[in-house]
Amino acid sequence: MTQTQAFDVFVVGGGPSGSTAANDLARNGVKVALLDRAGRIKPCGGAVPPRMIRDFDIPDSQVVAKITCARMISPTGRKVDMHINGGFVGMVDRDRFDEFLRERAAKSGAVRLTGTYVRLERDDAGTHVVWRDKASGEEMRTTAKLVIGADGARSQVARENVPGGDTIPYVIAYHEIIKAPEGKSGIDYDPTRCDVIYDGRISPDFYGWVFPHGAHASVGMGTGHSDFDLKDATAALRKASGLEGCETIRKEGAPIPLQPLDRWDNGRDVVLAGDAAGVVAPSSGEGIYYAMVGGEVAAKAAQAFLKSRSAADLGMARKLFMADHKGVFRALRSMQDAYYKSDMRRERFVSLCHDKDVQSLTFEAYMNKKLVSKRPLAHLKIGLKNVAHLMGLVRPEWT
Repeated sequence: MTQTQAFDVFVVGGGPSGSTAANDLARNGVKVALLDRAGRIKPCGGAVPPRMIRDFDIPDSQVVAKITCARMISPTGRKVDMHINGGFVGMVDRDRFDEFLRERAAKSGAVRLTGTYVRLERDDAGTHVVWRDKASGEEMRTTAKLVIGADGARSQVARENVPGGDTIPYVIAYHEIIKAPEGKSGIDYDPTRCDVIYDGRISPDFYGWVFPHGAHASVGMGTGHSDFDLKDATAALRKASGLEGCETIRKEGAPIPLQPLDRWDNGRDVVLAGDAAGVVAPSSGEGIYYAMVGGEVAAKAAQAFLKSRSAADLGMARKLFMADHKGVFRALRSMQDAYYKSDMRRERFVSLCHDKDVQSLTFEAYMNKKLVSKRPLAHLKIGLKNVAHLMGLVRPEWT
């Protein structure tokens, strides 16, 4: 085993959360290492809100499509188009986007390492990350004052070091990247529209999607049912969408967590970020923005810890995140629990999306990542309509 140079912070995982944490720390003069295994592309619809583009200074070159309409499709095939007035949903390709973030961190001063995490070791000299170098296959040993676990939904760092890290609930997401059907007749595909399919045949407890990515498109679904065939469901979705004849570029699958952990640190030398902490939005499965915020708050907690050497400061990461996003996560969890249980409820959910107040508040909240509190009457109307739909007091509304 080879001993490497020591670092203040060792970040395990080079996705959006880990790369953001490494970039922020390096920019503030912290000696930081960023370990990524390379060659893996996470299955992801790739949607990002304008707030993320602004807050994290994402160049327009990384946005491969701008979506101005979301089409909700019910189990019976009914469609509701929700137009985004005065805004858009950005789309990024994770292979290019994640590498851009890693390179940005390196330009800020982070040391990039390519390999896989093995374990943590502790002795009188401190905390040591054991990892396997991809090029040589040799085990390396790197000393650090703090470790940031940003290694995904089944985080090994979390499982080994943080209470609850081995029991986090998740769905499995699977998608296929295909060539977009440019100019093909008979296919209802719009490069500026996302299709979201709420149908138990495609997903018994989540949803399916068709998301444009410029020259390509992401077609996939997610489910927490281990006995459900994701590939067959995606094939059915492609057929129903007229996309079965499009060339397949690649296929990917991975777990997506849907509940933040109650604790993100071990009270000693580890703090979690991104999927490892469970910060993917319920109901929508949106994760890129929340992963980057998770990396940002982990970096703030790390800097406080390095300055004070008090492990209590590691708890700052979760506190900062929840202060801004707990309400949104709670609302989305309630919506998923209410409407994803059966096709009858999915049908009523898509019907509810006809409502202009629902559409307006949904996109305001999405764009700004905050619940809209300045329109109490609209919230009251939505609440009453929501109850009426759930109780079956109204017939599904279609135009």
